[in-house]
Amino acid sequence: MTLSTMLSSMGGGMLGTCGIFFLTILFSMPLGMVIMFLRRSRFRAVQEITKLYIAVMRGTPLMLQLLMWYFGPYYLFEMSIRGYRFPAIIIGFSMNYAAYFAEIYRGGMDTIPKGQYEAAEILGYSKAQTFFKIILPQVMKAILPSVTNEIITLVKDTSLAFTLAYNEMFSIAKQIAASQTSFVPFIIAGVFYFIANYAVAFVMERIEKAFDYYK
Repeated sequence: MTLSTMLSSMGGGMLGTCGIFFLTILFSMPLGMVIMFLRRSRFRAVQEITKLYIAVMRGTPLMLQLLMWYFGPYYLFEMSIRGYRFPAIIIGFSMNYAAYFAEIYRGGMDTIPKGQYEAAEILGYSKAQTFFKIILPQVMKAILPSVTNEIITLVKDTSLAFTLAYNEMFSIAKQIAASQTSFVPFIIAGVFYFIANYAVAFVMERIEKAFDYYK
């Protein structure tokens, strides 16, 4: 198999990997914000339940969580899982990464002095205005390095979709390497992940510079 044929065969896997990545970012980052607010709730029961959720998501392997999200509906409710493979992957990744983003957001919120909330209240800002106009821009600037690290980790973690026999980049690379007894597919996959992470780092660096006016 020639190099061009390998690249063509792996093209579908690259698209699958990109799909997992972008959909996970789309769902996990806003969900993480919701979880962060629940974690900071005034109600102790809500706090404890949220803390338990975060502990479970962060304390168990993502691979195990993917298996549970995929096979859980069948074993627990005898539901058909036909056509459920990709949704289970997105749910598993999103729920897992939302827990990490929630803790990153919480750490950023904790860096904001309480005096800023009081000053905003004196100036007549509503809670929503205070959050979106004053607090959120500062939080985003503080957490961007940590968010960048999580996103880079996500690029590499997309390879765990092979657990559910989904044909993303790494799965196809393994299949071709095994059938052709060649190491080249792994090199191609490695280059793809490196370029993807370089692109993520480049974009996030531009975003960080956009927040420089808060210096």
